[in-house]
Amino acid sequence: MSAKERFLKKLQDKQPGRNVFENRAQADIAEFQQQMSQLQENMETWLTGTGIQTQSTSVSLVELLIGGKTFSIPGIQLQYENRMVKFTPVFLYGQGVTGCVEASLCGEGIPTSLCRLFMRSTEQNHWTWRPAGWSTQPGGVFSEDVFFNMIEGLLS
Repeated sequence: MSAKERFLKKLQDKQPGRNVFENRAQADIAEFQQQMSQLQENMETWLTGTGIQTQSTSVSLVELLIGGKTFSIPGIQLQYENRMVKFTPVFLYGQGVTGCVEASLCGEGIPTSLCRLFMRSTEQNHWTWRPAGWSTQPGGVFSEDVFFNMIEGLLS
């Protein structure tokens, strides 16, 4: 977690009228929503001046581990000419992580999975990633450098 993220979290914790959740799942859903919005803000900052457009989408998820409840999580789309990279939330809980997002490149009508991002895992409390199709292969911390390597396919 960066110094800015720690500062903002502490500031948020001190705010009066902070949300009180009935259970851990509600808190995790709210955090997933907030972290996706923050991720989009980071991407917009990283992409300033590139001509790549960002757009927020809404994705409905059904989480069986919390009684089959449906909730909405923001998704992210990056558009450049006729190609797009989509960041689509796929689940809240699973595989030792909380908050999973599939990143895929869409061009020529066929989506290609790039990687998965994880909001929180048993080892890390910030965005991490793993390459697509290699769930056991380590990825690492999701950073600006990783982001630009990932979206390079927009230019092909």
